[in-house]
Amino acid sequence: MRVQGAVIREQGQTFAVVVVKPHVVQNRAEATDAIQSFTSVFGMPVVLMAQDGRGSPTFYGRKDIARFMSGVPLHAIPWRDYSIN
Repeated sequence: MRVQGAVIREQGQTFAVVVVKPHVVQNRAEATDAIQSFTSVFGMPVVLMAQDGRGSPTFYGRKDIARFMSGVPLHAIPWRDYSIN
């Protein structure tokens, strides 16, 4: 499986952001499962990011990280593709 994401080091914290479909962040149980799965892969805190039809992002996960990421322009995030088995 391939996912788009980013590993970010900021303010003494290292965390991952993973792109998911909007329905994932809209369903708390599904979002929690996704975060747990991606955390075991990345080995660090993970927040999820989904975009609505207009491209506006929604971040879901640890509140401090989600709040921080909501102020970061999407083009400034170092996105890359990750292969996950």
